[in-house]
Amino acid sequence: MSANSMPDAVSKAPPQEMVRITTDQWTQPFWDATKEHRLVGAQCGDCGKFRVPPSPMCPKCHSQRIDWVPLSGKGTIYTYTIITRAMFPSMEPHIPYVPAVISLEGAGGTRLVSNIVGARVGDIAIGGKVRVIWEDHADGKTVPHFALEPG
Repeated sequence: MSANSMPDAVSKAPPQEMVRITTDQWTQPFWDATKEHRLVGAQCGDCGKFRVPPSPMCPKCHSQRIDWVPLSGKGTIYTYTIITRAMFPSMEPHIPYVPAVISLEGAGGTRLVSNIVGARVGDIAIGGKVRVIWEDHADGKTVPHFALEPG
């Protein structure tokens, strides 16, 4: 089945049991915010460059200072792909799956890898406007996904 043969199919999230989130001192503030359904970006405390994923050093000035800046949760689809075949049997009910790279509004061009859910596959396009939605997992983690903005 190709993406062209399923323009009315609705994009889905992957099964929760396939999502593994590992945190460290640099990423924990991001995941703590998601539990509160807040999207934040790591911004260098010295030069102001955003970085995703958060890393121990700013790629621009090498500072280790990070300010966690609240973001609007809005963005633009930079690129995406449509997965139409399940690699594992547990993925079958979650097809089509649409991983995407989202340019985050207010984050200096920073992009986040996530996925588009709840959208007709035929409506998803590069440059499309999206907003964050949240999926609370049984393990206590909360994962940001994105939905198309109306209109």
